[in-house]
Amino acid sequence: MLRTHTCGELRLEDLNKIVTLAGWVQRVRNKGGLIWVDLRDRYGITQLIFEEGESDAAMLKTAASLGREFVVQATGKVIERTAKNNKIPTGDIEIKVAEIQVLNKAKVPPFIIEDETDGGEDLRMKYRYLDLRRNTIREKLHLRHRMMQETRKYMDQSNFIEVETPVLIKSTPEGARDFVVPSRIHPGEFYALPQSPQTFKQLLMVSGFDRYFQIVKCFRDEDLRADRQPEFTQIDCELSFVDQEDILELFEGLIRHLFQSVKGLDLDNIVRMTYADAMRLYGNDKPDLRFGMTFVELNELAQGKGFNVFDSAELVVGVCAKGAAEYTRKQLDELTNWVKRPQIGAKGMVYVKYNADGSFKSSVDKFYTQDDLKAWAEKAGALPGDLLLVLSGDLHTTRKQLSELRLKLGEDLGLRDKTVYKALWVLDFPLLEWDEETARYHAMHHPFTSPKMEDLPLLETDPGSVRANAYDLVINGVEIGGGSIRIHDRERQQLMFRHLGFSEEEAQAQFGFLMEAFEYGAPPHGGIAFGFDRLCAIFGGSDSIRDYIAFPKNNAGRDVMINSPSAISGDQLAELSLSVQPKKE
Repeated sequence: MLRTHTCGELRLEDLNKIVTLAGWVQRVRNKGGLIWVDLRDRYGITQLIFEEGESDAAMLKTAASLGREFVVQATGKVIERTAKNNKIPTGDIEIKVAEIQVLNKAKVPPFIIEDETDGGEDLRMKYRYLDLRRNTIREKLHLRHRMMQETRKYMDQSNFIEVETPVLIKSTPEGARDFVVPSRIHPGEFYALPQSPQTFKQLLMVSGFDRYFQIVKCFRDEDLRADRQPEFTQIDCELSFVDQEDILELFEGLIRHLFQSVKGLDLDNIVRMTYADAMRLYGNDKPDLRFGMTFVELNELAQGKGFNVFDSAELVVGVCAKGAAEYTRKQLDELTNWVKRPQIGAKGMVYVKYNADGSFKSSVDKFYTQDDLKAWAEKAGALPGDLLLVLSGDLHTTRKQLSELRLKLGEDLGLRDKTVYKALWVLDFPLLEWDEETARYHAMHHPFTSPKMEDLPLLETDPGSVRANAYDLVINGVEIGGGSIRIHDRERQQLMFRHLGFSEEEAQAQFGFLMEAFEYGAPPHGGIAFGFDRLCAIFGGSDSIRDYIAFPKNNAGRDVMINSPSAISGDQLAELSLSVQPKKE
């Protein structure tokens, strides 16, 4: 070993020890006859000291020539610092260097490698191997490592077996777009990279492996954003001989274990809410429960008063922002313009201020009396000092718009505290959703999700009303996991494929292997998958998952460090029986 200790472990109890450290030069402070060098590795920083009269001239010259990010080895005695640094664990000691060797010189880095860097995101992603030297990034990957180990510990203690499933699989038409891989030895045929190991984990249940899990890479060729990457990691799980309640309890246990072991927190009670209630009260299927502001429907109170905007609307709905009646006209105009942006799409917004003296001031005073507005306030649970904000329009669009407004208000009013964690299970999702473009139903989760048994007759008469035996786990408004009880017999699976618009031939071609497996004694089974990158970001208090991935892609799906994706040679294309159309200028 080129070192006896790391740069983060020496303390006062190590005084007078002769030690050897190795690492990167963080900073050099040269005071002429006295030189200090901060030496860094992944464990911390230790200060080295060189002193004229104590160190020979050659060593002083070497110390003075050191630049940022030089890789060096230093041997010396641990001494007590006269000017201690209580900001770092090694701040009580320093190393009086007797010997130093430069192991590798370094160019001046393109950005400062410290917690507060001057490098923009694009530059840091290009030099990601340098960015990873920064404490803030390294700590995020340490968090990821810890969560991975604690997940494996919990799953092992719960009698799960970790099984790897194939990465080169068959492309299927459902779900997001596949990444495909051409086969050289089967010209014109393609593998797909898995969007999830779904069919394989169900086959493992047929095989008798009644508790499977895998921390697995998955791939989706879809538009990107801060919480989405083309390749991502799941905690993928499947169990046999279980019902929904078994799965909720077991994986609620996993989440509690992670919060306790990684963050030292006991998670509050995990609420359960139906999809219908989530949409009615919060306007989306992943509500943020760190704050209230549940929706209040005002149709009965607001319509029929001559205000055509409300009278012609399918839904009139609002939220009560506690203590926000002091909002100025400028602030209210800014909010109105915000909801009218194309991304939100509202045509306007009505406000009602509940003044401290008990009176009301609104943007629709022309149409509504003080008693009318008081009735709105009572229904919304508003008190003097509160502010009502109301939108109207068609049912689904208006709820979605108000959901966005609610989240913005929560942010503006400081109600979305990243140190507070509120989790809930959302249950009873619709099994199917209608797609206007294709004029057919699509599986809301995936085609292997079991319907609620009591809703099964509705498949023939009212497919859109059938509820799925499905569940999502949401933390702080972010979906971190989802799953379902699966269909486990061929007849019901064929029925589902038929309602999804598959012909018998198409179903057989795509999933015949699974339906055949069901004929060999498939047990009742169900599962769940957690977005591991998202889970890490939530634990770390971040909105983006990128810093929790060692080498992420950018918003365009590119790895700017290695310049991928990239073109391949004509010979490779020919081997794969492929040709590429030239780009249009």
